Amino acid sequence: YENAKYGASEKQLLKALVGQVQALLRVAEFPRAHAEATSLRKLAPNDPMVLAFYGDATWAVGLFKEAEESYKDALSINPEEARAHNGLAKALATKSRLVEAMTEVHTALGLSPNESEFHHTLGSIQQRLNQFDEAADSYEKYIDLHPHSADSDRVRWARAEVDFLRSFGDFVPYEITGDKDILYRIPFRLDNGKAILRARVNGQPEMDIVLDTGAERTVFSQEGAERVGLQPVGETLSAGVGNVGLRNLQVGRLDSIEFGTLRIENLPTLIKTPPLGGLPTREAESFSPLAVGLSMIIDYKLREVVMGRALPIEPAADIELPLRMHRLAMVRGVINDNYSRSFVVDTGGVVISLSRATAATLPHHNRNIPLKVYGTSGWDKDAFLMPGVQLQFQGIHFPSFPVVVLNLRAPSALLGFRVGGIVGHDFLSKYQVSIDLVRSVV
Repeated sequence: YENAKYGASEKQLLKALVGQVQALLRVAEFPRAHAEATSLRKLAPNDPMVLAFYGDATWAVGLFKEAEESYKDALSINPEEARAHNGLAKALATKSRLVEAMTEVHTALGLSPNESEFHHTLGSIQQRLNQFDEAADSYEKYIDLHPHSADSDRVRWARAEVDFLRSFGDFVPYEITGDKDILYRIPFRLDNGKAILRARVNGQPEMDIVLDTGAERTVFSQEGAERVGLQPVGETLSAGVGNVGLRNLQVGRLDSIEFGTLRIENLPTLIKTPPLGGLPTREAESFSPLAVGLSMIIDYKLREVVMGRALPIEPAADIELPLRMHRLAMVRGVINDNYSRSFVVDTGGVVISLSRATAATLPHHNRNIPLKVYGTSGWDKDAFLMPGVQLQFQGIHFPSFPVVVLNLRAPSALLGFRVGGIVGHDFLSKYQVSIDLVRSVV
């Protein structure tokens, strides 16, 4: 496609750019895809197909609001632009408007039933609605329709996900026993910047579990899984901070997990097997209420977390950040007054960090300090501390702040968009933090 652009007519250039954007998105070259899509939009600013592709590329760099606007612009010109309907479905799903999202993706599939990505979108929405069999069907269709030459990480993930979703059979995933509409108040203690809950798992004696909104599922170490009798039923791909990048992990189903009076049954769980060696501490167990579909309030002063399907209407918060929930909770931050990026809200993390890709777009610093950081995928030996960075999250300002720069390419590729950075305990612990899935706000 790159070669086809030279000497091309305007019509040929349009085709070459569309093909190049698609190819770059498939190999997770998100910034390049966005740059080419920007050229594409300049060439045909009123073409609904072009606007839809621009939306896809804008989504891929984590600018969800701008992507949603581009999809809506495309549909205002042509209500039958299938790719724009699919994009709007993804955008609505990040705001937990799942019923509306289903309508949009079904419209997209009605217009273009053989587009593999649309089936992937449908599967992800069905999975959030706990329709595991239907989601498996959709992922299988996505795999069948994907180009035969492609064996991307997302396809490998989808194959593993199908097997795992099928393993649930007639079990109801994430089933909360008792009153589903009450609020559960659970104490925690702080240990090295992490909130530690006490939980009873599969009826065994209580154990420590990290409250970790940076994980898209409950996670158990190999040792922890053996302790509670958690049996693997398959494998999947995971990705996190560390040089290992993508990591094959086992998956299983917890019969039950209890935090005080809150009991959740049939919980999809990652098992860190085989364990990573050479880490300074044992890999810990962790739990994210968001992955279960529960909103939460974490009060660092009272050392208490509140979980529930819906949170009470409180007086207006001092600061409200729009929330986008796409497997992980994301908020928008601005770096050095010019660069908008999406940050993971991670109660299991400690520092404020930027991805290496984000740091590369900033003015060069000569005072970068090498660090040795370990995460869920091992040591990130190329991590460094970048001082003097300006950060802004609406009313929250860090005028000159040292951030840790991490390699987040692998998780970005698996998520399908570039993660700009992570906000952990150092940021969150100054506040009472509410993550409201119903209202899509932090």
